[in-house]
Amino acid sequence: MPEYASPAGRLAAERADALARITGLSSDFDQIVAANALVAVDDEHDPEGSSTAFERAHVAALLAQARQRLAEVDRALERLAAGDYGRCDTCGRPIADARLEVRPAAATCVMCAEARPR
Repeated sequence: MPEYASPAGRLAAERADALARITGLSSDFDQIVAANALVAVDDEHDPEGSSTAFERAHVAALLAQARQRLAEVDRALERLAAGDYGRCDTCGRPIADARLEVRPAAATCVMCAEARPR
């Protein structure tokens, strides 16, 4: 059975993916900031200013999502170490294996996830 088939293997792969995404997005963000520092950008009057501001905000939002994903994976790894992995944080019932295969860091069962306000 491949290593990624185990919960620990799936979580390790998710963690590595999140870290790679954070690294790439951090580099992109730094490049956007550096490029804007080289020119006097007046976002309000420069036709390119609004697009660079949007690009910076977009990359910042993606970076925040990647950091959130990493935090979720780290919490799942803590649950795995404590023996609580695979149990819903809300109702305490087991989380379906199919859900954990798709979302290894899932902390809730499908019913509780659907019931939670977004």
